[in-house]
Amino acid sequence: MKVLLICAAGMSTSILMKKMEQYASDQGFELAIKAVGLMEYQDYVNDYDVVLLGPQVSYKLDSVKSTVSKPVASIPAMEYAIGDCKKIFQLIEEIS
Repeated sequence: MKVLLICAAGMSTSILMKKMEQYASDQGFELAIKAVGLMEYQDYVNDYDVVLLGPQVSYKLDSVKSTVSKPVASIPAMEYAIGDCKKIFQLIEEIS
């Protein structure tokens, strides 16, 4: 699975990215994941299967959906804040 995480500048989502990598490893599945800023996601989106937006850019959900042909969702604020990888991967399954 290849997941592209989008936040305001690609920095805060890097913390979540590391948690998701560890969770995937612990669960025994492969995960390619990258965190990028909102202004650069179009440079990477074609290489990923799913696009997730951090809550700080969730207001751009419809805009991002209109520019890509991949599943796109916004991570709920609480799940993002505590790094609830189980629920985030459930979200990925729901939209895929």
